[in-house]
Amino acid sequence: MFKFQNLSPRKLSLFASILLSIPVGLAFIWLGKNFTDGIIAFVINMALSYLLISYVLDTFIYRKIKLIYKFIYNTKANKKEEMYNKYLLPKKGIDEVRSDVEKWAFQKREEIAVLKSNENYRKEFLQNLSHEFKTPIFSIQGYVETLLDGAMHEPDITEKFLTNTHKNIKRIVELIKDLDEITELESGEKPLVKERFYIQDLIKEIFDSLSMDIANNGMHCSLKKGAEVPVMVYADREKIGQVLTNLVQNAIKYKKYEGKIVVSVYKTEEKKILIEVSDDGIGITEESLPRIFERFYRTDAGRGRNSGGSGLGLSICKHIIEAHGETIHARSKPDIGTTIGFTLSEFSR
Repeated sequence: MFKFQNLSPRKLSLFASILLSIPVGLAFIWLGKNFTDGIIAFVINMALSYLLISYVLDTFIYRKIKLIYKFIYNTKANKKEEMYNKYLLPKKGIDEVRSDVEKWAFQKREEIAVLKSNENYRKEFLQNLSHEFKTPIFSIQGYVETLLDGAMHEPDITEKFLTNTHKNIKRIVELIKDLDEITELESGEKPLVKERFYIQDLIKEIFDSLSMDIANNGMHCSLKKGAEVPVMVYADREKIGQVLTNLVQNAIKYKKYEGKIVVSVYKTEEKKILIEVSDDGIGITEESLPRIFERFYRTDAGRGRNSGGSGLGLSICKHIIEAHGETIHARSKPDIGTTIGFTLSEFSR
């Protein structure tokens, strides 16, 4: 179906000049009774009309459109863009130009939305970072000022305050170490040392290393039935051990008394191994679940700052797994429990 809005400027000029010239040619034929004069008048009028309409369109419309395109590109045109503006743009219909501008506007709206989201995340991150450092620093300040005011002459109080000061200093050091680790993982400054190992052996090592915490909290840890068959993966053993340690510690921290922690190992398609750490603890709300891998993000009061930790553990886990080119996910329901899983590459013999 013929559409005027899809015509390029040159085609539109030609079409308009033909429409204008037809009545002129017919008038010459009718008045002069000469068909040849009518044809000559038609051709001359069409040529002049075409040149005039082309000039008007180019000068008053498409030059403005070219300025819009330059604004869209927001830079001085390079040779490729100059060629586009000179040869390709004049061949475009108004609808095509409108479509290009709409695409640009949609892209800009998306960029603005991302920038706003990043700005909100930055503000929240700085607030959380300030809070995480402020709490131990103010505590240290209070202990030191109390000691300087005379409490240092009482040995019991001095020992207690120095012990608490040491704990808060350790917390600050851990925060700085965790932040440094995330920075190194993001920038690629900390390369992975991949090797082949049996994932079940590493899981058992983590259980053994955390056996005191597990026993003291009345927990029971095990491999899921059917997951005992050794599976070899290819990854950074130390880093994956760090991930598993963090996930098991979280399960202990947000436990129900005499709860269970079960680690599952599955073979999936494309030679991937899925490892999942499940607990039957307090769980996470649906609103908080998508954000648990953000730095310093804390969920409800049950998983708040009073639980200890830097608030960076799951964020570090996410960076480690993504540095392996793999994925990490979580699913949870309040009062039922939480499962956090990640994939690794299976070692091919």
